[in-house]
Amino acid sequence: MRRLLIAVAVLALAGCSARSTTSPSGDKPSTSASDSAAAADFGTLKNVCHSGTAKASTSQGVTNSEIKVGVFSDVGFTKNPEFVDAAKVFTSWCNDAGGINGRKLVPVTHDSKLVEVRQRMIEACRSDFALVGGGAALDGMGVKDRLNCLLPDFPGQTSQAIGADLQVTVQGAATGYSPYGGYFSWLLKEAYPASASSVGIIAGDSPVVKPITAQDKETLTAAGGKITYSDLYPAQGVSDWTPYAQSIKNKKVKGLVFLGDFASLAKLEQVLTNIGYAPDWIDANSNAYGPAFIQLAGTALAKQANFADLGGFSPLEDASANPATKRVEELYKKYAPNAQVTLPALKAFSSWLLFATAAGDCAELTRTCVYDNARKQTAWTGGGLQAPMDLSSSTVPPKCFDPVKATAKGWVAADFKPDTGAYRCNGTPYKFKGTYPKPMTLADVGKSLADLK
Repeated sequence: MRRLLIAVAVLALAGCSARSTTSPSGDKPSTSASDSAAAADFGTLKNVCHSGTAKASTSQGVTNSEIKVGVFSDVGFTKNPEFVDAAKVFTSWCNDAGGINGRKLVPVTHDSKLVEVRQRMIEACRSDFALVGGGAALDGMGVKDRLNCLLPDFPGQTSQAIGADLQVTVQGAATGYSPYGGYFSWLLKEAYPASASSVGIIAGDSPVVKPITAQDKETLTAAGGKITYSDLYPAQGVSDWTPYAQSIKNKKVKGLVFLGDFASLAKLEQVLTNIGYAPDWIDANSNAYGPAFIQLAGTALAKQANFADLGGFSPLEDASANPATKRVEELYKKYAPNAQVTLPALKAFSSWLLFATAAGDCAELTRTCVYDNARKQTAWTGGGLQAPMDLSSSTVPPKCFDPVKATAKGWVAADFKPDTGAYRCNGTPYKFKGTYPKPMTLADVGKSLADLK
């Protein structure tokens, strides 16, 4: 989950945007979509949103008719509106179904523009009931202010701030554990056991990426891999990837982890292919999961074996076989027909579902009630969007993974022997032994859960 924002953090130092997609401002509801899209059920979740007579509430951001919810996004920098789109689609559907016990959801976009996280968090602290379904590459800049104002967070993505107090993430924070232990173990011990003798890692030179690089090295080593190559590439860009490709070839790297933007990875792979070298596998990371990387990598995909772990979320390519993913596509077609359904969008949607489910069970809508209800979920699946996840504690270790492979025709499920539906959940979680930055707590700002109202 954290890797999805690495590209943005790397490109921040380069002063350019990650990619451009269609803005939601031009979307209009499709008149051809099924009327059933406004039904209150979502997958295995029943009566998610519905009308009712809401009891009076004194909580910030809540009136008798509305709930103001903040959505963080770096859209002003990335030009990528996926969190804004997800908020629009979910709240439109939920409000059509009656809202949260009759209250309409009002999403408020906080455009952090990469470096304005703290400014936007201060604004959110003044007006919002909670934060839902968003993400910012430099999210750590806003945690202290968020905890000071006791603002609950149900993020679609996290980067630096994962595991902080008053946060419930649908994939679990897994504080102290590697989110890629099962995935790396599968690559090194089952899929390509010969690759364990020479593993490399290359990352964009950014403060955000450095601790993740160190954690990946520890996890790979624990899984039996021997790190024989490690390098950084400048965030401002690389005009010629030949020296990097040649070093990878000279070191005879058999397994390569890439931490950075997928456009740079595509260029590196084209050079690797041109010099006649291909590692057994390349971890492209989930940032590359989508059609853009397939297009950019082009003919190199015939030689280079790229994988990405979706972290227990159902692949978009299997939407026809997964009612929950298919439902998301139907709702996008109705409420934002020009928007693209992405992996971050699915995570955001699951976060919105969690918030709505937790809020809907509150007789009196308070932050304490919503946060406590969300923490009661011990097998959260987002109605079928993801593998079951215990959200009761931020230290619950990760259990499930589901890698996909890039091909010239698109991404496909890898042959990884799933054991729990579309996922594999029988691995032994890896607990870090190294020292890494710890998530911020309420105690760090002189508060406790008793202060939450």
